[in-house]
Amino acid sequence: MTATTRVPGPAGLPLIGSLLDLRRSSLATYLAARRDHGDVLRITAGPPGLRAEIYLVASPEGVQQVLATESANFRKDNVFYSEIRESFGNGLLTAQDEDYLRQRRLVQPLFTRRRVDQYADAIGVEAESLVERWATAPDGTVDAAEEMSRFALRTVARILFGQDVEQAVETVHDAFPVLGAFVRSRGFSPVRLPREWPLPGHRKALEAERTLYAVCDGIIERRAAEGVTEERDGEDLLGLLARARDEDGNQLDATELREQVLIFLLAGHETTATSLTFALHLLGKHPEQQRRAHQEVVELLADGRRPTAADYPKLPYLTQVLKEAMRLFPAAPSIGRRAVKSTVVGGVEIPGGADVLVAPYVTHRHPDHWEDPERFDPDRFTPEREAARHRYAWFPFGGGPRACIGQHFSMLESVLALAVLLREFEITAVDLDVPLGQGITLEVRGPARVKLTRRQEL
Repeated sequence: MTATTRVPGPAGLPLIGSLLDLRRSSLATYLAARRDHGDVLRITAGPPGLRAEIYLVASPEGVQQVLATESANFRKDNVFYSEIRESFGNGLLTAQDEDYLRQRRLVQPLFTRRRVDQYADAIGVEAESLVERWATAPDGTVDAAEEMSRFALRTVARILFGQDVEQAVETVHDAFPVLGAFVRSRGFSPVRLPREWPLPGHRKALEAERTLYAVCDGIIERRAAEGVTEERDGEDLLGLLARARDEDGNQLDATELREQVLIFLLAGHETTATSLTFALHLLGKHPEQQRRAHQEVVELLADGRRPTAADYPKLPYLTQVLKEAMRLFPAAPSIGRRAVKSTVVGGVEIPGGADVLVAPYVTHRHPDHWEDPERFDPDRFTPEREAARHRYAWFPFGGGPRACIGQHFSMLESVLALAVLLREFEITAVDLDVPLGQGITLEVRGPARVKLTRRQEL
């Protein structure tokens, strides 16, 4: 394919390009750029000498090229991943090459469908605890974003740490937002001062990092001193990680264990919390779709029992609801890479060394693949319609060899939790528009309140 000689893209302002637009709303800027300039384009931002260039790839075919068919040419070498490594360690999310392959070989067996299905009871325990708390909510109103963040954090911490869940939850809840904001500000800044400089923001982030590391290290050290055994630690994920061996008998050391734990806490709670928040928000705005989902749930769980992993495939419409929420509000709204060598994508030459962005938030709204893309319609995800669509028209979990290892866990947790909540409560959205931002994940930057009405038939 012959590449274009001039790469399309927004002109922006003479000296700083699209910097102000990106700071106001990077997601709106990406959407407008695709609409006006096509499926592969260039966005420039920053003053001369500090200017960043981002190549945005929006077509499913281009996304597949970046994430899958030519993934070796698009690496996690950009500034944003570097900042995540500095704060959260070099776990599966950020590791590369032999380091990544070794970690993947060790961790992959812990995320098989059979293994993940064993966590269904822990999901149910936390969902039932949430129901009890919601039953006493003042005025019957809760902020879905805050509630889902705590629920998802408690769930993944329970699965990771087992009996040590309470020791970790509050520290993680307080520290993660501080570190997330620090990573975001540095990742999107044209100037990054050394982390060791004693600036107020640096000191605050460093203290959050130390506290977080200390909690994880303390739990890991105590397990090591006691001797990690299946009988003592049961099936919690930390115990499984500590016992994991590759084909050569190698295992993770204490630092690597902590790095995997931190990445699992980050990826395992923020992403799922976002999906659950917007599933509740959208159902609260669309009573007919909520009625259908509720009917499916009560037909399956009418006796009030705790749902199991075997119930997950028996909730197809609720799964469609979740997928549609993830289409409109993907937890990872954009995914960055850096091109190793010059490559033609969609007729546009992307030079070696360039920062490349694929954006689920944009591709999930591509009018060539989604009719009336802003409309909430769970029926887009019937098996027939899914099979007819391009594989990379919907990719909230990424794709290719670096696809999210926790995809089944996230879907299982979200569907079972929604089933419990919809069985007990009718949901009505209070805040019809929820302000968004982009950090490590999609951020809710305002209230996302829903009103809860206890269902009378229970």
